[in-house]
Amino acid sequence: MLVAGIGNLFLGDDGFGPEVVRRLVADPGPPLPAGVRVVDYGIRGMHLAYDLLDGYDALVLVDACPGGGAPGALTVLEVGPDDLGTGEFDAHGMNPVSVLANLGQLGGTLPLTHVVGCTPAGVEEGIGLSEAVAAAVPGAVAEVRALVRRLSAAGPAPRTPTKEPAPARTRRS
Repeated sequence: MLVAGIGNLFLGDDGFGPEVVRRLVADPGPPLPAGVRVVDYGIRGMHLAYDLLDGYDALVLVDACPGGGAPGALTVLEVGPDDLGTGEFDAHGMNPVSVLANLGQLGGTLPLTHVVGCTPAGVEEGIGLSEAVAAAVPGAVAEVRALVRRLSAAGPAPRTPTKEPAPARTRRS
């Protein structure tokens, strides 16, 4: 299983994913189950894509996700191939939808995928999380731990072939 923190720490609350995985690694709580890898990908979409070619059974993305909730609101979603739509892959950036949507073109398959997201207060230039998003980090760490335990207990998930994306559906994160 791969836990991937994604986001740009130079854009305020977009640094949520990297901060959560940093705290997850530093957390003195019980160790994560064997076979769980935790990585801060930042904005390295190509790195994430190539790591996914190693054949993970599950992926947990941690990211700032605009939504209808108040800043700091946490959301956990399961994402499948039909949710991805299309997206142009940028080898020098991080658009998680594009990375996952184009995984099949690289010869990979989409693992069972969940997103632990947080509604940002702002993603303007600047280092540091807003007060609301910083307050959500401990809850996100607990959410990721619970999700990892649940997925590990369930055993390997059946692999979902990555389909060619349908041109009419797109979703941005």
